[in-house]
Amino acid sequence: MAQQKATNVTWQDGEISREDRYNILRQRGVTVWFTGLSGSGKSTIAVALEHALYKIGKLTYRLDGDNVRLGINKNLGFSEEDRKENIRRIGEVAKLFGDAGVISLSSFISPYKGDRDEVRELHEKAGLDFIEVFVDCSLAVAEERDPKGLYKKARAGEIKNFTGIDDPYEAPVGAEIHLKTDEMTIEQEVETILEHLHKNGFILQPQLTRTEDIAKSASL
Repeated sequence: MAQQKATNVTWQDGEISREDRYNILRQRGVTVWFTGLSGSGKSTIAVALEHALYKIGKLTYRLDGDNVRLGINKNLGFSEEDRKENIRRIGEVAKLFGDAGVISLSSFISPYKGDRDEVRELHEKAGLDFIEVFVDCSLAVAEERDPKGLYKKARAGEIKNFTGIDDPYEAPVGAEIHLKTDEMTIEQEVETILEHLHKNGFILQPQLTRTEDIAKSASL
């Protein structure tokens, strides 16, 4: 965990509680953390899930790896140290969204187990929920998909520190949700996550739509 450098700072509570915000939104704030190789389907699933949740009246926000690196983390590269700081910062942002009552959909390769565990611990200490989603896909399939042409560049030596090629990926052990994207459809993946959110009380009203409606919403 990063060390606190600033001194003489104190957390300031307001008059509106977390529960008050949750009651307004009729949902509980939670971070859904998608981790997996580049090309495994993290962003694709998050986009489809965001749309499905919108269709049933739930407030979400997507925190995407590339989007964040164009803004708050624009000064970070892909060294191990910078990757760790990238995940730490976005963990703090996701925690704020969770406290506000938003369902945060965070899509990051986040290759190191220790970094993901620190984000989980950050949420747990704040009394917030964290759902790890292992977007599982073999390297061969991810490389075959290669939607951004990154594997090809990495194989050619044009990109260094690329996860799965010259940097490791530490797969989750005991993730709350395990999606095998080379075996499942996008509709099945979204349905699996929605069922978990509903079963665990994160989306309170309206009731979860029927399976065929979920699949339709995810594909629109």
